[in-house]
Amino acid sequence: MTHLRKRALIAGLFFVISLQGFTQKEPKDSTKVKLGPLFKKEEMLEFTLTTDFTSLMKDRKNAKQPYRWARLEYGRKKKGAVALNIRVKVRGNFRRSPSNCTFPPLLLNIPNKKDKNTVFERQNLLKLVTHCQNEEYIFQEYLVYKMFNLLTDQSFKARLAKVTYQDSAGKRESETRLAFLLEEESYMAKRNGTKNLYRKQIPMYLIDSVNMATVSVFEYMIGNTDWSVPFLHNIKLLDHTTYITAVPYDFDHSGIIEAKYARPPVALDLYSVRQRIYRGINYPPAVMQQVFENFRRVKPQIYALYEENPQLDKGYIKRTLKYLDEFYKTINDPKAVKEVFSIDNTPKPTIKKD
Repeated sequence: MTHLRKRALIAGLFFVISLQGFTQKEPKDSTKVKLGPLFKKEEMLEFTLTTDFTSLMKDRKNAKQPYRWARLEYGRKKKGAVALNIRVKVRGNFRRSPSNCTFPPLLLNIPNKKDKNTVFERQNLLKLVTHCQNEEYIFQEYLVYKMFNLLTDQSFKARLAKVTYQDSAGKRESETRLAFLLEEESYMAKRNGTKNLYRKQIPMYLIDSVNMATVSVFEYMIGNTDWSVPFLHNIKLLDHTTYITAVPYDFDHSGIIEAKYARPPVALDLYSVRQRIYRGINYPPAVMQQVFENFRRVKPQIYALYEENPQLDKGYIKRTLKYLDEFYKTINDPKAVKEVFSIDNTPKPTIKKD
């Protein structure tokens, strides 16, 4: 596949200039929105989840995954232990399949009236990102969420957890594994003073230009091609009434994580997920420089997530810092920027005003 054909495939029919101009709009003031304490702290949360895991594992093969009753317990230093009766079910697509992962991702349904005065207060539907094959992948993906948090508030918050899984059926041994909880999408929208938009086939050029460029460059930075705005694949949209923004999630197939099960799409003709390719559209230099400057601004904090991190293997830290060095070298080189982020010879869309 030639370079030109590859770039045309990536660009698809979504082209040059966003309708919203060069400046990313600030979200409405959401300081009065109360979303509970869960994602306000950084320390690891430890809890025990007890349910019929024997049956739950079989649910992975069902077309519709039923909820099952479960008990969530965690300790508090001053107020004693807490036990919540909740519901749980398997979720996801790739990671739900037994052929890909030994343990499925879960959805926790927490009754609002029973979670008062707990760390889960005001939470309702929480995604629990569990170990798939290697626990290291969990922590590595968690750090990717933290990276994007540094770039914009329009991002999902994550809370690291150590979870003990107990089988109420008594047929599986209990196991304690690393996981993380992901902010509910409606809460993420409320925090940003907006609402979710569940509409497919919206092209990238209709998304706020600085936001969409930021998402596209971020996905390039981490080596992730597993996303699509028109198909809402690993992308959520936010409706700000006068403009739309995109929020990425699910980064386990990105090159920065190095998951053994991750494979690049065949159509992109990449040799591995570590090979970067820009899947965004062509933006004016002023937009891209504004976006690049934001990445430069948070570079020290991004590197700090990895440097001397005791949770990470030293070899992985070295490889990741080198991977990030290559990205920053690219965005600081005008010739490389033109080569990587410019999609030439693409027709401009015709925008008809009402």
